[in-house]
Amino acid sequence: MFKNYLKMAYRNLMRHKVFSLINVSGLALGMTCSILILLWVRDELSVNRFHKDIDNLYRVMEVQRYPGADDLTVDATPGPLAEALERDMPEVVHAVRSTTWDWKQLFAYNDKVLKVNGRYADPEFFEVFTFPLLQGDAKNVLAQPNSVVISETVASQFFNSPEEAMGKLFKINNSKSYKVTGVMQDVPKNSTMQFDYVMPVNDWINSPGSDWLKEWGSNALRTFLLLQPGTDIAAFNEKVKPFIKKYQPGAKTDLFVQPVSEMYLYGDFTGSKAVGGNVEVVRLFTVVAVFILIIACINFMNLATARSAKRAKEVGVRKAIGANKAALVRQFMVESVLVAFLALFISVNLVGMLLPHFNDLTGKFIELNLSDPSLLLMLLGVAALTGILSGSYPAFFLSSFNPAVVLKGTAKLSKRVSVFRKGLVVFQFILSALLIISTLVVYLQLHFIRTKNIGLNRENVVLLPLEGDLRDRYDVMKEEMLKVPGITGVTAANQNPLMVGNSTGDVEWEGKDLNADILFSILKVDYDFLETMGMQLKEGRSFSKDFGAEDSKFIINEEAARLMQMQEPVGQWLNRGDQHATVIGVVKDFKTTSMHENMKPLVMMLDMNDANTIFVRVRSENTPEALSAMESIVQRHNPAFPFEYHFLDEDFERMYKTEAIMGELTRYFAGIAIFISCLGLFGLALFTAEQRTKEIGVRKVLGASVTSIVYMLSKDFLKLVLIANIIALPVGWYLMHNWLNDYADRMELSWWIFAIAFVATIIIAIVTLSFHAIKTAVANPVNSLRAE
Repeated sequence: MFKNYLKMAYRNLMRHKVFSLINVSGLALGMTCSILILLWVRDELSVNRFHKDIDNLYRVMEVQRYPGADDLTVDATPGPLAEALERDMPEVVHAVRSTTWDWKQLFAYNDKVLKVNGRYADPEFFEVFTFPLLQGDAKNVLAQPNSVVISETVASQFFNSPEEAMGKLFKINNSKSYKVTGVMQDVPKNSTMQFDYVMPVNDWINSPGSDWLKEWGSNALRTFLLLQPGTDIAAFNEKVKPFIKKYQPGAKTDLFVQPVSEMYLYGDFTGSKAVGGNVEVVRLFTVVAVFILIIACINFMNLATARSAKRAKEVGVRKAIGANKAALVRQFMVESVLVAFLALFISVNLVGMLLPHFNDLTGKFIELNLSDPSLLLMLLGVAALTGILSGSYPAFFLSSFNPAVVLKGTAKLSKRVSVFRKGLVVFQFILSALLIISTLVVYLQLHFIRTKNIGLNRENVVLLPLEGDLRDRYDVMKEEMLKVPGITGVTAANQNPLMVGNSTGDVEWEGKDLNADILFSILKVDYDFLETMGMQLKEGRSFSKDFGAEDSKFIINEEAARLMQMQEPVGQWLNRGDQHATVIGVVKDFKTTSMHENMKPLVMMLDMNDANTIFVRVRSENTPEALSAMESIVQRHNPAFPFEYHFLDEDFERMYKTEAIMGELTRYFAGIAIFISCLGLFGLALFTAEQRTKEIGVRKVLGASVTSIVYMLSKDFLKLVLIANIIALPVGWYLMHNWLNDYADRMELSWWIFAIAFVATIIIAIVTLSFHAIKTAVANPVNSLRAE
């Protein structure tokens, strides 16, 4: 029986090649997009889930509360916290510290020198996390000072094998020697932590000038917890919430824990509640995948019901010779599932071709491994679901025909069926219009971000690491660079001004309200910082060697002056801890964080002790020559380190990489969704033209013009597209308004965005319909009326 169903399905496909091609093409394109998105979603959901104890792994989060301001939720915690939690909380099996950022350090062995990216962590790091060791024992690889665990890649770069690497001594940053005590497998790509070496965190804590890491009031380390299986997390969070106050009375800080399995997807918080993050993009594109698949399925359903009259006699004959409704439903379902699996075969090949470009676009390393049972099951599930979804209504509809009526030739489609088909077209174009609106808004918001004046000039600024001998020879190097034609400014700072992470609430000023508690961003800079970065002073002056004791002077931004309620801030005093300083200038506000966040109050001070980055402004027309001269100067003063640089605007682009990827993917998927919708409209127009060929012939004989016939054939479809737009435009405004609310700095949703979407869908529909409408309208009526 099933074999006969397949034969009939195959014959029907071959008998109606054009409609079969439209159906298969539409489903194949829809599946291709959906599979690509589902592969991406699958990869996103897998991040950090490879750890064997993932269900019991948590990171400690800190909620800093400031009156009159939003709570600040961070994953940086005090250095002593881990030991205290492990000691005081019986639920904690291990508490492990790790640095919140990674270090790129110089590794040297004999004459081989490489920059390697890594981190500092506690000795239990490899016991808690599943980063398998090829060499060494997880319990003691980091037990001794000056020990280092390197990745398999680093081992192969320096030595012939992981075994050979064991026990070797690396010279780190041309100073300390570190012994290789372990070699780990390369960190999986689906890990939020990416590193090629791990060193004992106590090496950093006990280094000169790092005593502040031992204080409860300083946050610079991440704390991860391995909890006892079965721990009640809600109860544990209640216990850990006031924990810091036990050791730092008066602290306005609460703690809570977040599962490591969720830390990638849920990175945005309101207090201790996760409210979003990467999961929003995952949800968005999951919806897009479903939308596109639905659009493709609608094509199948529409064409199947539209062509029902041509299959009515087939159904009548089958029923007359004994076929029941269930057998007919099975036949039509087999037909639709066959089409779906044919589309799957095509789409899998398309996915294989498109995946390298998709990976380049998304920065992923997704593979189409058909030997993976879970992936194969997903693909077969998509095909089966598509076949069932697209074939269910046509199957039940076609199998319901009355044989006595259809065999007499008097069967007509009910008005309800026509309304249903029109409803599907409307729904299809609602989704298409929403995707057009989304594409426009995402593109315009990204354009807004890239073109907005952020208060500093990020173009043509080269960043160099301040490391090695450059620290002692910085002033000499700066003088030499300023003599190079094409270099207009040189300065240094302890942070990138686009991403200022250091902050403090320990600032006092004259007239401060005793209840006021403001979190200030802190930026430590060199002379010429404002000038080199293209910042503007609102009042006062910049740091200058023409004045004395500049290290006891502060520059604040407009937001800081506003929050401190200073009408004339220049000349007023500020205290930061034990440091007493005078405000000498107010710089116009510039973005020190992403545009998702509001402007932060900022204090700038002259301090080169913590500086780690050199900023060099070059003229765009002299960039190659300036870079060559910089390399020569840096190599002369710091020969042990390789010359490395990048541009500030590259950092800016990386900050909005998610938006850029989202914009590109939305553009591609919207285009494909529209194309699939047009395929369906094209098929319906073709069928309508075929059905009304003789009517059109009679009209032409009676004097109807080509224009009137084209209008007659197109108007019903254009009405449906118009209705779709009327529904889609307000829905699109609501969805995009909510999406833009995530940005502190955002574009305005103007009426013309929706006008463009409206006009675009109408033009697309007209172009799609016009081909068959015009072809039918200009045909010779003799050909259609010859048999009459």
